[in-house]
Amino acid sequence: MDEYNRFVDWDKMDVTVQSQDIKELTCTEFQELKQLARQGYWAKNHSLRAKVYHKLISNIPCRTVTPDANVYRDIVVKIVGKRSSSSLPLPEFVDDSLVPTYCLNAEGIGAVRKIILCIANQFPDISFCPALPSVIALLLHYSKDEAECFEQVCRILACNDPSKRLIDQTFLAFESSCMTFGDLVNKYCQAAHKLMVAVSEDVLEVYSDWQRWLFGELPMLYIARVFDVFLVEGYKVLYRVALAILKFFHKVRAGQPMESDSVQQDIRAFVRDIAKSVSPERLLEKAFAIRLFSRKEIQLLQMANEKALQQKGITVKQKRQNVHLAVHAENFKSEIVSVKEMRDIWSWIPERFALCQPLLLFTTLEHGCSLSRFYSHSEGHEPTLLLIKTTAKEVCGAYLSTDWSERRRGGNKLSFFGTGECFVFRLQPEVERYEWVIIKHPELAASGSEPENHASPASNALSFRSTPSDPSDRLSPFLSARHFNLPSKTASMFMAGSSECIIIGGGDGQALYLDADLNHGRTSHCDTFNNQPLCSESFQISVLEVWGFRDTVNG
Repeated sequence: MDEYNRFVDWDKMDVTVQSQDIKELTCTEFQELKQLARQGYWAKNHSLRAKVYHKLISNIPCRTVTPDANVYRDIVVKIVGKRSSSSLPLPEFVDDSLVPTYCLNAEGIGAVRKIILCIANQFPDISFCPALPSVIALLLHYSKDEAECFEQVCRILACNDPSKRLIDQTFLAFESSCMTFGDLVNKYCQAAHKLMVAVSEDVLEVYSDWQRWLFGELPMLYIARVFDVFLVEGYKVLYRVALAILKFFHKVRAGQPMESDSVQQDIRAFVRDIAKSVSPERLLEKAFAIRLFSRKEIQLLQMANEKALQQKGITVKQKRQNVHLAVHAENFKSEIVSVKEMRDIWSWIPERFALCQPLLLFTTLEHGCSLSRFYSHSEGHEPTLLLIKTTAKEVCGAYLSTDWSERRRGGNKLSFFGTGECFVFRLQPEVERYEWVIIKHPELAASGSEPENHASPASNALSFRSTPSDPSDRLSPFLSARHFNLPSKTASMFMAGSSECIIIGGGDGQALYLDADLNHGRTSHCDTFNNQPLCSESFQISVLEVWGFRDTVNG
């Protein structure tokens, strides 16, 4: 074949990647490289792909002292010795059950384990890296020998560009990426998310599998196409492809009974056999059709999730059992929602707060219907969850990202605050969640001013406008700038309160208005988007509850 065939079992390889039509890659501009990678320009020529990988990886900025091929030749005999490759014990930071063969021959399969052990010797700071075996197995296809493959993997691991995220190497980084993926699913795959909530006891545990879908279960032909683009565009590509996989899984399996007792196993099986449903080209096409957050916004979300894990002391794998928490039935009691309904709500909130347990802060049954008492019990807690049950047995509510004390910043003027992570929802008579209107319909975010009075608060809540700013400067509306100590010219408006009323403006034109006595309220919604209102246009409150988020991990 060519110089890059030493570790390949060509009888198992797809014939299309054996093309001898040699092409050259002369472009260096990022945009052109990106288009060629997405189009699979070097995917059907084994030798060309090897040369492209070598070029792209050689351009990765690395630490000054990064192990190279000569280091491998110096240490491999000392570390491996005369032991059989198949008997080599792998380091704890990889999952021994996830060492893919990717159409490698016997020598290649043994080489994967040898390279992993040598990397463990040179990178003592790696504590959790389940993707590593897959990356090594893939790169062996495009390496002349083990030493060259070792050097390429080392360059990926030693990348020192703070803006370029490549492979997670600690449990904290891995777990926060799982939480970030859960946030993205919640936002961009709502139908699939609804299915996951319905069929799994712990939806967060399902999403913690997302890297395994790519680096472990996905067939060789598919992961190679993903890796083509990943080396050019970075980590965001992995999120895109995993979201696309989940969308296709939902499309193929929706309405069908699960094939096993575990949706995790079903998704893994679907990914292993993905060729029956989706081609690599269609998978990438779907992935890049998703209008995802910018790279900067995803990094901010990742930072927030890492910070939440660090604050709870969840930084190593041994504490994993503390990560994915559900609402505990024995400690939860509400006059409005059941444990199951609360768990459904919990699946909608940002992952960093889903680590907490619900804490009842205020209920009209115990604290009365005073709005000032509502504020006094709710202030100092961020975020909060508002639940309302009407006398007509309708149930609705809102997730509110910001402390109610922020209302004082407007003085006597009724001004809006909050972030785009806020949303309103309905549970009875049927379940529905409504996002902030400007998120789904950014064309409504034209420049304007905040309402200065509450003469018609429900109408005002439907007319949210962002203060003028340069869109390239603006943080995602899902993220609160002060969580990251970053300046923002954008006022994210969602909630407002005074001594006379509360206004909660929802997505898709949904708005909720509560009178000062907390006995009556009314809703308003925009028919433009053909949505059902949260509840009756004018309603009487039976029970109102405010819930906070208690950190049970740290007590």
